[in-house]
Amino acid sequence: MGLFGGLFSKKTCDICGGEIGLLGNRKLEDGNCCKECAKKLSYWFDERRHSTVDQIKEQLAYRERNLEEVKNFHVTRTISCDRWSILLDESSKKFILTREARKIAEENPDVIAFSDITGCRMDVDEDRDEIKREVKDGDQTRRVSYNPPRYEYSYDFHYHIHVNNPYFDEMKFDLNRSSVHITPSTGIAGLFGGSNVTYDPHANPEYAKYEKLGEEITKVLTEAQQIVREEAAMAAAGPRIATCPFCGAQTEVDAGGKCQYCGGYVGDAV
Repeated sequence: MGLFGGLFSKKTCDICGGEIGLLGNRKLEDGNCCKECAKKLSYWFDERRHSTVDQIKEQLAYRERNLEEVKNFHVTRTISCDRWSILLDESSKKFILTREARKIAEENPDVIAFSDITGCRMDVDEDRDEIKREVKDGDQTRRVSYNPPRYEYSYDFHYHIHVNNPYFDEMKFDLNRSSVHITPSTGIAGLFGGSNVTYDPHANPEYAKYEKLGEEITKVLTEAQQIVREEAAMAAAGPRIATCPFCGAQTEVDAGGKCQYCGGYVGDAV
């Protein structure tokens, strides 16, 4: 009786103070959290059970600030996968990864600065299943291998964005909704027991589509990362001083390469 009494006794959420319903408790290292508060945590955060009440409260405060950034996010470019979309705000140099591109205020996806990108890559998982043929053996039917063996291949495209964030360091998602299945065609030699024709998955249109998508994401994020790094380096180096070929003044050259006094194009003049 004591065991079940403890199991079904009412608990209070240490985050919001509300009563936790049956099966609604989400354990913390030193307390309890209701499922409503747990839903507000970052999608990429997976350390809840090892987090303290204070740490969860700190993250929820971060999530409230993040929501304000989401509301001020202006999409200038979109890269869409089957289930996910990468939205970029190139003016503020930030991006979000979301499953609800039209409802980002409801989803509250984490807003990541380009400067917080630490790396990105695509992994392709390959599985293969042997294709067998049926042969009669008296009254029985057996499935036997071809000679040489034949296979059907399936591929899944996983993308990883590594970031500098206090609550997670990786955003992993799939580019494809369902596996890409490829059955290599068999040449004339294969029909007579010889080897299959050369198999190249890159020649398959579906495979090539997701491969190209992964390459596009890598290019966009890498370029964004490089731009902010170069800007930071320029800021650290201070303004560039040059002699204006039009007015002869010693001038700080602005981002457009113009003289601060006459507005003439200075370019690479020194």
